[in-house]
Amino acid sequence: MLLSELSGKEIVDLRKAERLGLLGETDLEIDDETGQITALLISTSQWFGLKKKGSEVRVPWQNIKKIGSDMIMIEMPQNTTIYPNIEKR
Repeated sequence: MLLSELSGKEIVDLRKAERLGLLGETDLEIDDETGQITALLISTSQWFGLKKKGSEVRVPWQNIKKIGSDMIMIEMPQNTTIYPNIEKR
């Protein structure tokens, strides 16, 4: 599957039945050697003036359970890591 085919799909957490964002509004963690996606970095931030401040949740690729035509269903790990105070411009 091409990255362009993933873009725009909604990311949904199966455990909480909750929308987490859109792929395209998230960052990807990519293995430098293989070029494969290793994780999704989903922003939980908000706008404060001209800067975006908040946290990111790292979802390992193996936690993706299903990729459908309009959404990606994930199962958030119990020990989800949140990286606080990441600034984006």
